[in-house]
Amino acid sequence: MKGYDFLDGEKRRELIDEIILFFKNERDEEIGVIAAETILDFFIEKLSKDSYLKGVEDSKNLLKKTMEDLEINLDTLL
Repeated sequence: MKGYDFLDGEKRRELIDEIILFFKNERDEEIGVIAAETILDFFIEKLSKDSYLKGVEDSKNLLKKTMEDLEINLDTLL
């Protein structure tokens, strides 16, 4: 498992199975577990940084909104 891989074993196996099934159903190609793992690792590596940054940005926006709401609620008490 690589450092950017945040999936637990069960979820990883599930996604590998889905990749294999996708290639079979959509492309009429048989790929093995190693090829599916390579594809999964490629996308995790390419998407993990952007996903992380999006999560941080979403968290910052939620916290900012919560603080604004708290300020409004406190002002109504005055």
